[in-house]
Amino acid sequence: MNTDAQKRAAAARAVEFVRPGMRLGLGTGSTAKHFVELIGERVRSGLDIVAVPTSEATSAVARRCGISLTTLDETPELDLTVDGADEIDPGLYLIKGGGGALLREKIVASASARMIVIADQSKCVTELGHFPLPLEIVSFGVGATQRAVEKAIRATQRTGALALRRRKDGQVFITDEGHRILDVALGRIDDPVALAHAVSEVPGVVAHGLFIGLTHMAIIGGPDGVKVVERS
Repeated sequence: MNTDAQKRAAAARAVEFVRPGMRLGLGTGSTAKHFVELIGERVRSGLDIVAVPTSEATSAVARRCGISLTTLDETPELDLTVDGADEIDPGLYLIKGGGGALLREKIVASASARMIVIADQSKCVTELGHFPLPLEIVSFGVGATQRAVEKAIRATQRTGALALRRRKDGQVFITDEGHRILDVALGRIDDPVALAHAVSEVPGVVAHGLFIGLTHMAIIGGPDGVKVVERS
């Protein structure tokens, strides 16, 4: 299977965990889009669920697929969230945020009784950090926030290059919440828990892309089929 086929295979396995009447969190990104489309097929066949999307892009896909949407204000407790990841380590710690929706994704995951991560095999790593760590930051005082982030990282490990994310047209990337993304190229994260705590303490950082202790199961599509890994 090519990479896209691996993603869709993982998404298809995740659909098996959805039951009628569930309140679902719908993730953001190419793999999560496969899940939304497959759930849409089940909905059109009579599956009764309601869902909270984690981005405007996911919301648009879900509406097109006929999925009933709600909000966390209306439905504050969810049964299951299914989302993708940019990196997954053996302990099911994640780096997320490549699609720029990390704040909403983390809020929705935290409101869910269970979180399933779906991905192709290339997202599995022995240690996090090769993928740049996204930090969602407020627009005010970006330079000061960047310097404070560098200082916080140096207190836990060796830091790397920090870059404000831009769109393909060169304009600054703005999240659905009106924030900016600071991508931190670390190469390796020595202690994800310590780093998560350090960057969380920086004024101006509203979310980081380290998802720790939120994932209950990972469904990984590979060239030889699908593998399911549960958190011990």
